[in-house]
Amino acid sequence: MFISEAFAQAAPAAAATESPLGGITGMLPIILMFVVLYFVMIRPQMKRQKEHKSMIDALAKGDEVVVAGGVLGRVSKMGDSFLTVEVANGVEIQVQRGAVVQVLPKGTYK
Repeated sequence: MFISEAFAQAAPAAAATESPLGGITGMLPIILMFVVLYFVMIRPQMKRQKEHKSMIDALAKGDEVVVAGGVLGRVSKMGDSFLTVEVANGVEIQVQRGAVVQVLPKGTYK
């Protein structure tokens, strides 16, 4: 009623010579996507991790720090993996070294 006759389409002729770069050009967008992903996301994250590790390693007694929960305090005791942070006179909390988010300039916390 709508189509009176249907004919099969002829198969296209096979290419006599295929380009040697045919497979690479098909994968080029995916490779390019991974390169951009590396420079936009992975590399800056690795840089931040390296800076955070060097900050943690450089901590010393008396440094004024911000802990992950937003608590301000002064480092009073140091261990291998834990710090004791004095948040008020006579009030000390024990935190992991990795919980330190920022080291404040001297005199910021009173």
